[in-house]
Formats: sequence, structure tokens, C-alpha cells
Amino acid sequence: MEPHLLGLLLGLLLCGTRVLAGYPIWWSLALGQQYTSLGSQPLLCGSIPGLVPKQLRFCRNYIEIMPSVAEGVKLGIQECQHQFRGRRWNCTTIDDSLAIFGPVLDKATRESAFVHAIASAGVAFAVTRSCAEGTSTICGCDSHHKGPPGEGWKWGGCSEDADFGVLVSREFADARENRPDARSAMNKHNNEAGRTTILDHMHLKCKCHGLSGSCEVKTCWWAQPDFRAIGDFLKDKYDSASEMVVEKHRESRGWVETLRAKYALFKPPTERDLVYYENSPNFCEPNPETGSFGTRDRTCNVTSHGIDGCDLLCCGRGHNTRTEKRKEKCHCIFHWCCYVSCQECIRIYDVHTCK
Repeated sequence: MEPHLLGLLLGLLLCGTRVLAGYPIWWSLALGQQYTSLGSQPLLCGSIPGLVPKQLRFCRNYIEIMPSVAEGVKLGIQECQHQFRGRRWNCTTIDDSLAIFGPVLDKATRESAFVHAIASAGVAFAVTRSCAEGTSTICGCDSHHKGPPGEGWKWGGCSEDADFGVLVSREFADARENRPDARSAMNKHNNEAGRTTILDHMHLKCKCHGLSGSCEVKTCWWAQPDFRAIGDFLKDKYDSASEMVVEKHRESRGWVETLRAKYALFKPPTERDLVYYENSPNFCEPNPETGSFGTRDRTCNVTSHGIDGCDLLCCGRGHNTRTEKRKEKCHCIFHWCCYVSCQECIRIYDVHTCK
């Protein structure tokens, strides 16, 4: 391991106790192989780190769907890493740490907003898909079809019950967001924005039935989109996230913090927008306090003028170039019937990395 990365990891470990105070460390479900057997071993609920009492009760009462909750968080993390693959912060996770993103999410930044939204959406998505596949006895297809059938088609198949998936995500992910502070209000808002994206992107999927491929009868059902579409939409919301300010006022339960849009001239955020109230670090250099790994040795695109380009990604430090040989299939020929034969070629590529 590079010395600067080793030093950063040590720093992150030293900062760990501070980070875990308000951290949704139950996200570590996504990285623990032992939780794949949750559905048959209720006792494992007690071993999941960071569960508040409401989450622990949920786990024990609805143990069948907990593997889907874990799969949903994993799906969200994978999508985050895809969406930010060319950014200075690339959604890096830390092995052997309960705070799987390190101190990055300790601040109320755009990055925190996105991760909460995509993780909550992932849980809703995975639970909904699992129910439609029949892997749980407590949920299934959506029997409450929305509206009458259209001209030339009728309801059929298994409509995915996204309302149930959203309900599970809301009950589980929001269980810890009951504090009267600004961060809890922000997390809850962004969690809901992620889940709302699932509901907004539900669409009709249809299949034709008839002789010789005709479409004498067409059946349709409600289906979720590919999760990539959810990630793309929330990434756009990240880019246009609304900056907020924290306000305090007294209620019967004491002092409560709420959020208000910082700039009155702009359109106030809706339930579908992401919100934040602290600025992000620039992520150019390693910093154990912010959780930044820096961009040194990151691969950059020398032809791009965007954030993935060598100028911006490398923060003006310049970049190194090396050649790399790669084995690839080439000169492929289709043979009747039915296989493809290919030769193996060695091609040389230029690889550019940040200094």
C-alpha cells in the first residue's frame, strides 16, 4: 500500500469514534457476508451493529426480508461508485470499518445527501423486487392495479409492489432519524427523495400473446426501472442540490432544528430534491479529518474537459502517462451454426494517472 494511503487509513481509524456517533453504521450490512443468512437466523439481528431499538424489533419481526434490506444497501453503494467513478470523491468504502465511508458522511454535504438517497432507494428497490420474485411469504405482487386496463391490453403478470418496498425502507432506514436536529431532518428528507424516485419511475411493462408471435392479447404489469435509471436521476439531483440553513425554534418538546432554503430567490426544494447545509471539501489531497483519499494515482481522461479530465481530477498537479499492454479478442468470425471464434490480440494503450 502507498505510504500516503496507509497514513490516511490510520487517521480514519483514529477518527472512528467521533464518526460513529451519528453514523448509519447499519449500512455495514452491505459488506458483511454473514448477513446473507439473516432470513433463517433471527439471532443474527442482535449482531448487526448500529441498530436502534425500532430497527432491531423490525429485524426480528420481519426477518424474511432482511437479506433484501442488506442487498438494497449494497446495490446503493455499487450505484454510488458507478455514478462518481470520474469524480474527485468516488464513493470509496473502507474495509474493516463500521463507518464504511469514513468521515466523509460525518458532514451534512451533497455527498451525504446522495448516499442517503441512493441507499434508501436501494432498500426499497431490492425489497420490491424480492417480493415480486416470491422469496418472502409476507409480501408479493401488487394486487391493487392503478386504473382500468387500456385499449388492447389487460392487467396480467406480477405488478411489483413498490409501495410495500418504500414502506419497508421508510420504517427501517428512518428509524434512527427521530432526533430534533438539523442533520436528522436532512437525512430524513433525502431518504424520502430517494424512495420517491422509485415510485416516480414505475412504468407499464407489457407482453404479447398469440399465434406466430401475433399480439392478439397483450398483458401489462407495473415494473420498476433498471436501478441505473434511479442512479442517473439522483445524480442529477446531486448536481442541483439545494443549500439550506439551520433554524432553531422552541416547541413543546424543547428546541427543534429545521431547514430553510438559503437563497430566497431560488425555487424552494421539493420532496424530490436533495438538500444539504455544509460545504464539501475539495477532495484533492488526503485528509483523515474529512475522509478524503485525494486523487493521486487516479486514472484520468486526458481528452475530457469535464471533472473526469486530467486538469480537474488532478487538481492542477499534472498527470503521468504510461503504456499498458492488454490482451483482447479480435478478428472474430461467426460460424454457422452457431458459435463465434476469435483470435487474441495484444493492444497498447496510454494510461494517464494523477500526480
